[in-house]
Amino acid sequence: MRTCLLLATLSLSLGLAACAPVALPAEPPAAAPTTPPDQPVSATPQPPGSAPEPAPTPGYAPQPGDAALSRDTAFVESVQLLMRESYPPQVSLALAGTLPTPCHQLRVSVAAPDAQGRIEVSVYSVVDPAMACIQVLESFEQAVPLNGLPAGAYTVWVNGEQAGEFSY
Repeated sequence: MRTCLLLATLSLSLGLAACAPVALPAEPPAAAPTTPPDQPVSATPQPPGSAPEPAPTPGYAPQPGDAALSRDTAFVESVQLLMRESYPPQVSLALAGTLPTPCHQLRVSVAAPDAQGRIEVSVYSVVDPAMACIQVLESFEQAVPLNGLPAGAYTVWVNGEQAGEFSY
């Protein structure tokens, strides 16, 4: 009988202990920093209060040393205006063509839209005039983002020719 009473008391104690609420920590956990929904997500977290690193300049964008180089043509053979189904909308310009030589470097300059929503894009090349280079065409393909524009209707012109229209 004594064994039965001891076993019943032990079972009751374990049952009550298993049903008891768990004690919560005294302070809530620190909230993780959140990124606004319209900002790109980075795989490397930024320390709180620090400024994000500036995005690197794309290789096709005009560079500070371009003034010492000669400006030349880039033969644009294909232009496509691509609009991705995303929020915020992502628009890019897909360019394909050839450069006069492998020593030429592609440059793409995108002007801010004017009052009529016209975006002028200049596609050209730069080269060091003192450099000796083989005389053979060099192919290029480049995607140029046209993001960060306010909602509206836009017309894109590449080297003086209309490439397309988009709105959002």
